[in-house]
Amino acid sequence: MVKNLLLVALRNFKKDKWYSLLNILGLTIGITFGMFLIFYIKDELSFDKHFPNAERIFRINSIIKEADRDTMRWAIAPFPAGPALANDYPEVEEAVRFVNSGRTMFKNGGTRLYEEKVFFADSNVFRVFQCRFIEGNPQTALQEPNTLVLSESSAIKFFGNNKKYLGKTLENVNGKLYKVTGVIKDIPKNSHFLFNILASRNTLPADFGNNWGSFDFYTYVLLKPGTSAAAFTNKMKPMYDKYLASIFTQYNIKIRFEAQPITSIHLHSTTVNEPEEVGSMSYIYIFSAVAFFMLLIACINYMNLTTARSARRAKEIGIRKVTGSNKTQLVLQFLIESTLTAFVALLISIGLIAIFLPMFNNIAGKFISFWTLFKPDTILILLAVVLFVGLVGGSYPAFYLSKFNPVSVLKGSLSKGSSNVNLRRTLVVIQFSISMIMLICTWVVYGQLNYLRNKDLGFDKSHVLTASAITDRNIRSSVLSFKNEMRKNPNVISASTSNGVPGSGISFNLFSVETKDGYVDKGVDVYSADEDYLKTLGIKIVKGRNFSGLADTLHSILVNEKLAKEFGWGENSLGKRVKFPGDTSGNFLEVIGVVRDFNQKSLYNEIAPLILVYSPNSNLIQLKLRGGDISSAIAGIETTWKNTFPDIPFQYTFLDQDFDSQYAADQKRGKIFTAFSVLTILITCLGLLGLIAFTTEQRQKEISIRKVLGASVGEIIPLVTKNFVLLVGLSCIIAFPVAAYFMSKWLKIFPYNTGLGISPFVLSLLAVLSITLLTVIFHTIKAALANPVSSLRSE
Repeated sequence: MVKNLLLVALRNFKKDKWYSLLNILGLTIGITFGMFLIFYIKDELSFDKHFPNAERIFRINSIIKEADRDTMRWAIAPFPAGPALANDYPEVEEAVRFVNSGRTMFKNGGTRLYEEKVFFADSNVFRVFQCRFIEGNPQTALQEPNTLVLSESSAIKFFGNNKKYLGKTLENVNGKLYKVTGVIKDIPKNSHFLFNILASRNTLPADFGNNWGSFDFYTYVLLKPGTSAAAFTNKMKPMYDKYLASIFTQYNIKIRFEAQPITSIHLHSTTVNEPEEVGSMSYIYIFSAVAFFMLLIACINYMNLTTARSARRAKEIGIRKVTGSNKTQLVLQFLIESTLTAFVALLISIGLIAIFLPMFNNIAGKFISFWTLFKPDTILILLAVVLFVGLVGGSYPAFYLSKFNPVSVLKGSLSKGSSNVNLRRTLVVIQFSISMIMLICTWVVYGQLNYLRNKDLGFDKSHVLTASAITDRNIRSSVLSFKNEMRKNPNVISASTSNGVPGSGISFNLFSVETKDGYVDKGVDVYSADEDYLKTLGIKIVKGRNFSGLADTLHSILVNEKLAKEFGWGENSLGKRVKFPGDTSGNFLEVIGVVRDFNQKSLYNEIAPLILVYSPNSNLIQLKLRGGDISSAIAGIETTWKNTFPDIPFQYTFLDQDFDSQYAADQKRGKIFTAFSVLTILITCLGLLGLIAFTTEQRQKEISIRKVLGASVGEIIPLVTKNFVLLVGLSCIIAFPVAAYFMSKWLKIFPYNTGLGISPFVLSLLAVLSITLLTVIFHTIKAALANPVSSLRSE
C-alpha cells in the first residue's frame, strides 16, 4: 500500500510541476534558513557547557550600592575574595582568580609579537577549568613563578608548528623570562571567558592585591554537588561585615557578592567588565520565533496551494472512495505527499546549507561546522522539522479533501476554486501579518543601529589613530619625543597621549568631592590625558581652561558637565576641589576646566560623571590625521615609530572602528534579522505568486467573458486586486499593534533611541502592498490579454 501511495504522490508531483516546484522552493528556503537560525540558537545555548563540571562552576560578581545611585553590577571581585571563600565556606572545593595582563608583547629571539587575552592565574586553575592538555601536567604547570601555559594557536604563533614546546622561553617587554610548562587546546569560542596565555599568579609580588578595596579580578569557585547559586549567594552576605565594612561603611557603600553559574553568563549577564561579548536571551526568543514563522509560512503556502487546487483532485478522491478507499487511506495519501515534499526540500536544503554556511558564520560571528548537521541531536531536529512541515502543511488539505462526498464530486457539483476560500484568505492574512511585523521590526532595528553610529557623541572620532599600548615605564619616556616628531608630520593635525579613549575601559575610583554641604564620597570614572587630548578628539571646553603642561601634574583636573551638575556646582565649578577619601594631608585636585559632556562609554550607557587628570606620557598615543592618503600617512608614522621604539611592533587601530565595535553584537544580530525578514517575505511572495496564478486561472473564463462584452484591462484588474488589497489592510490591523508593542519595549533598552515613529509602519505597508499589487496586476494583465477564444471554446 505504501508503495502505491508513493507512486501516486510522485505522479501528482509530475502532473502539477509548477505548483510542486513552488511548494518545494518555499519549503527549501524555510528549512534551509530555519536551520541556520536553529544552529545559531544551539550555539548560543551551548556556551561554557563543554567544561566538565560546568554546572558546578560559578563566577563571583560584586553588587555595589551607593546611597543615591543605581546599583552597579560588576563581573569582578577583590583579589583576597578567592582565598577567603575557600577558607570560610566548606561548599567551595576550589577558588581560582584571574588577573588581566591586557595586551602583552612577548619576544622569542628576534620575533616580537603582541598577544591578546593574557592572564595571571592561580595554580589550581585547571582543577576548576579542565582544559585538554597537549603537553605538560595540569596539576603542576602553573605552580612555579615565571611559567606559562599557552594555547595551541599561541604556541604555533611564537614557536611554529614543531609539536614540542615544553621548556621553551618567552621574554616580555620588561626583559623577564617565562618558561613554557604547558600547552592546551584552544578554548572553544562558545565560552564566556577566553584566554590565550596563562601566567603563574606566583609571578606577581607576594603582597599583590592584598586589598579588599580594589575590584579588578575575575574570581570563580567550584562548588560541591547540590549547592545552588541562590543558597550560596545568600550565605556570602556576612562577607561584607567581616571583610569590607571597615573600608566602605564610612562612605555609605554597601557591597554583596553573587554566585552566577558560568552557563548562564553569556545569555543572562547584566554585569559590566565582562571579559567577552555577551549575548541576550531576548534574541534567542526572537530568532526562535523567526525560525518558527519561516517554517509556518512555508507550511501555509503548501496548505493554500493544495486546498486551492482541491477541485482538480476531486474526481480522483471520488473514484477512490467509490472503489473502497476509506478516510484513513486518503488522509495518509495526502500526508505522505506533504512529507515527501518536505523531505525533497530537506535534501536540497542540506546542499544549500553547505554552500551558505561560511557566509552565515561570517555574518553571525560564529564558527559552526557543516558536520554539525550530522550530529545525533541535529539529525533529530532535521527529522522533527520534516515531520512538522509535512504534518502541519499537509494536515488540513488531508482532512479537508478526504471529506469530499463522492456522489457530489462525480456529479460535478463541486465548483472549481470553491474549496474553502475563507480559510485561504485567513492564511494569507497570517502570512502578510508576519511579514509586515518582521518588516517593521527590521526598519526600527536598522534605524536605531544607524542612529547609534551617527549620533553626535560630543567628540570627533573620525581619522583618529590610536597606537598600541606601551606598558614599559622606561619606554614611555620616549613618548614625548615621538609626539614632537608627529607634530612635524604634515599628515598629523594633533598628537596626544592618555590611558583611555572613548569606548575603552577606564578606572572607576572613589573620590571625596566638594559640595555645598561639605565633601561627599562618590565613585567616579577617571583617566589621565595630556594637554593635547581635547584637541585631538575635538572635545570642547565650556568653562575654564585646558591643561597647560607639567605645572598641572598632581594638582589640576578637568571634569565633565555631568559631574558639575550631579554635585550641584552650577556656575561655580572652577576651583572646586576633589581629594582621595580619608586624605588628611591637605593635598587636593582642583577643577581648572569643565568639558562638554561626551559619550565615554557606548550609547547603551548614559553619560556618567568623569574626571580627567594630567599625565604627559600615558600608555596610549592618539594621532588626528588630515585624511586624504591615509595609507601614506600611516607609512610615515610607522617609520617614526620604529626609530623611536625599535623594540615595539607598530600596531594601531582607528577610534571610530573601536568605538563602533561596541555595537558589533547588535550589528550582527541586526544583519541576521534583516536577512531572515527578507527571506520570510520571499517565501510569502512564492506562495502569493502561486495562489494568484491559480486564482486568475480559475477566473479566466469570467475575465474572457467580460473582455468579450467590452471590458478594458483597466476595468478587469480591480476585480482581482481589491480582494488582496483588503487582505493587506486586515494584516495591518494585526501587525501594527503587535510590532509597536515589541519594538517599544526593545527601544527602552537604549538610553538614547530614535523613538517609535510612523515611518517603519508606512514603509512596511507600502512594501507589502507594492509586492502584492505587482504580483496580482502581472497575472491579471496576463489573463486579460489572453485570447478569450481559448478559454471560451468549450462553453
